[in-house]
Amino acid sequence: MRLLVICPHYEPDVAPTGIVMSAIGAELARAGHRLHVVTSLPWYEHHRIVDGWGGRLVRSQVTDWGRITRVHPFPTAKTSVAARALGFAGFSGLGLLAGLSGRARPDGVLAMSPPITLGGAGWAAARRHRVPLVLNLQDIFPDAAAAVGAVGRRSAAAAGGLERWLYRRAGAVTVLSEDQRANVAAKLDPGWATELRVIPNFVDTDRIRPRSRRTRYRFEHSLGDRTVVMYAGNLGLSQPLELMVAAARACRNRDDVVFVVNGAGSARPGLAAASAGLDNLVLVDFQPPERLSEVLASADVHVIALRRGLGALSVPSKLFSIMAAGRPVVAAVDPGTEIPRLVEAASCGVAVAPEDPGGFAAAVGALIDDPGRRRAMGERGRAFAESWTTPAEAAAAYAELFEKLANRRPERQGLGRRGSAESLKSSEELSSTCRPGDPNR
Repeated sequence: MRLLVICPHYEPDVAPTGIVMSAIGAELARAGHRLHVVTSLPWYEHHRIVDGWGGRLVRSQVTDWGRITRVHPFPTAKTSVAARALGFAGFSGLGLLAGLSGRARPDGVLAMSPPITLGGAGWAAARRHRVPLVLNLQDIFPDAAAAVGAVGRRSAAAAGGLERWLYRRAGAVTVLSEDQRANVAAKLDPGWATELRVIPNFVDTDRIRPRSRRTRYRFEHSLGDRTVVMYAGNLGLSQPLELMVAAARACRNRDDVVFVVNGAGSARPGLAAASAGLDNLVLVDFQPPERLSEVLASADVHVIALRRGLGALSVPSKLFSIMAAGRPVVAAVDPGTEIPRLVEAASCGVAVAPEDPGGFAAAVGALIDDPGRRRAMGERGRAFAESWTTPAEAAAAYAELFEKLANRRPERQGLGRRGSAESLKSSEELSSTCRPGDPNR
């Protein structure tokens, strides 16, 4: 099978979504499929084109399994919504042109969102070749952006119109959780031919393994043998990292505990200002992917935090990495959504309400003082991670989905036609394709 993959990042870019799509692409190639990957020039780490990759709008690379076309992402300041929208539009336009440039006709198109504009590029390429489009949603946009105030009412309405338009024209939409599936289903009219499929993100339990907490990372940042409470990831509007500041302030008289925030993003300057004077809160720069296992091992307790209202829209894949590393987690996420459900199912940590400094500090404090409980939670998390979806299983689910869509009649291939009422019913029955924890799996 030949697939056109349009995604915002791909290796060697270090964005989490790029790591996800690179692993899926590698497994698809290993299974014998041919790929044309259209993505951006590497830019994520410093929000600018990486040295050695600039100087051209487009760069192409031939591989053993196909080719990669990298186009300019037009990076702009994250604080300017208008500039970012123009940048996404320019990137998506170049991506579409690159996607149409291949000599060989693909059998299907896989497009990743956000940005939602890449879905438009994917639809245009799929329509041009009259092949099915599979739209992969990592976050629900614009709902997530609107929830944190990143977009205004008019912008959200316009983006929401594009979102629904694309859902109705995709052969299938894949999401990371049942919460996301319900969100998309509510935006589709009954009987529309779009199939919804839950294919969760995965973890490589060979690459990320439990290891000693005595790491070089601890030495480099003078953490010593103190109990380390860590948030590692993006520092943006979605993460209420004031929780870390409040918890550090509550523990400021303890010399055996230190809080670490490892990452980069638009919220970092504000976090630095809020934590000024707190000797027990350390800010560490973004670390390269090859150090991920070491960084995870350096902490005794890990933190996941999302602002209120985001739990049903976003599923931070860092949870699976924390589990694989054998460390416990405190998750400050909307109750009843995917992350708290997984934490409870694995018994690998504690879930608390979002944006509740008192509840968060109490949960962290309880784990700080109970190393035996931390150890048991980490062991249970590791066992759960070993039963979770693998990169190979996720890739196989996508291959199976494209094969199914290819067997539909042309009018059922996401080109804007209604299907039978059985379509959504069937998608619900199949949505557990890659879900672990099911005794029938």
